Amino acid sequence: MTAPDPRNLRVSDAEREHVAALLQKAVGLGLLTLDELADRTDVALAARTRGELNVVLADLPGLVHQPAGAPAADRLELKATLSQTTRRGDWLVPKEIAIRSKMGSTELDFTEARFSSRSVRIDLDVSGGSVELLVPSTASVSTADVHAVAGSVEDHSHGAGQPDGVRFVVAGTLRMGSLEIRKPRYYRAGRLQVRWPPQVRWDPR
Repeated sequence: MTAPDPRNLRVSDAEREHVAALLQKAVGLGLLTLDELADRTDVALAARTRGELNVVLADLPGLVHQPAGAPAADRLELKATLSQTTRRGDWLVPKEIAIRSKMGSTELDFTEARFSSRSVRIDLDVSGGSVELLVPSTASVSTADVHAVAGSVEDHSHGAGQPDGVRFVVAGTLRMGSLEIRKPRYYRAGRLQVRWPPQVRWDPR
């Protein structure tokens, strides 16, 4: 008996929603316009087979979804010397993150991340560099242990977060550097939900 062509296999609602999420990430990366997102999301949500579903991703390289079961290390060290380090999208966040930056920039977006712990400690050793943290709306943040030497700390996260939210504890030293912490803001445009910093979600209702 001949095995069925994988392209003809039926897809589930979860697979359709997964591809729709990848399309949203493509907008954030500048690979798609909002009009293209709307068109491709319609195709994805109406797809019946893998072949039909994969069409909307065929020309979008680099969109890889990391399996939810992948383990996270207990500690992550990020270094930026006259360079930029970025983490965004679906990534695993360990219990501790060390940021070592000399005249570099570090941008960490936690809004779509998965956490190995309900508490994350971020240790800073920054000289003449910048650190930007975008935390989930439900998160709480403490910067009491950050020591700024001719540097700036701007915490725009406002509020203690929610009881079930992740707690971020930021500590360490900024030497002529900057730390900015924000939470996303959401706006609606018809069936589109637009996030600032940029992210778009398609509401099929």
